[in-house]
Amino acid sequence: MTGVPASAARRGAVPKPKTASTVRPVSLWNIANILTMVRLLLVPAFVLLMVAEDGHDPAWRSFAWAAFTVAMITDLFDGELARRYDLVTDFGKIADPIADKAIMGAALICLSALSDLPWWVTGVILFRELGITLLRFWVIRHGVIPASRGGKLKTLAQGVAVGMYVLALTGPLATARWWAMAVAVVLTVVTGLDYVRQAVVLRRAGLAAEKATPTSKAAPTSSGTSSRTPSSASSASSAPAASGRDGGRDGERDGDGEGDNAGPAGNTGNSGSAENAGNKRKAGGEGS
Repeated sequence: MTGVPASAARRGAVPKPKTASTVRPVSLWNIANILTMVRLLLVPAFVLLMVAEDGHDPAWRSFAWAAFTVAMITDLFDGELARRYDLVTDFGKIADPIADKAIMGAALICLSALSDLPWWVTGVILFRELGITLLRFWVIRHGVIPASRGGKLKTLAQGVAVGMYVLALTGPLATARWWAMAVAVVLTVVTGLDYVRQAVVLRRAGLAAEKATPTSKAAPTSSGTSSRTPSSASSASSAPAASGRDGGRDGERDGDGEGDNAGPAGNTGNSGSAENAGNKRKAGGEGS
């Protein structure tokens, strides 16, 4: 016998499972991680450009806008490249969300510190971003909350609105950036509430599954295996012995027993004594 199922043999060669030696290791210095590190390095550079010349020089603000735009572009590509070309690493999983929150948080705080953006807008956006991050960790043992289209649209709206505030705009463009920020704030709140709903549903489903797991484990392990406990086994082994002794006593009373009343599982020693006692009793009857 080869140990290969007949159905598999008919289909052809059985594919070999992947082993640890055949898995291609992912280098830390891949394109996705490099883009993430570039975004992290752009955070302090962006802050320095924002506060240069008291933070209101149009030229320096243009440089700050360029740094912010490059950071947001890398945010769009590093995750996609990591998933498409299998470049996911532990460093990327940790550094990517940190870089996202760092560049957006730095821009919002700088704008509010320069009195270009109300603090309540910065507070709402930062509270939502940090709250959703903590929410993901809260339910991570039950599952992962996937990124929705609303969340991606929210990120795009925030990037456009904050970028317009970073530039020193005047006239109609200054009014347009206010409306862009209003849309970003609405999307921030709406998608945040949706993430909370998903987290609650995911946690309830996970807790229900954990409660149902012990019930499924209580089923029999396999058909044909004995479920007799040691105590029941010992009582079952002692039952034939008692039956043998009773059979011997029956043989003594009737005179016709040969120890067969003990049954095939009876104790051998007791069966023999019962047989001898039955023969003696029978012999005595015939003699009288």
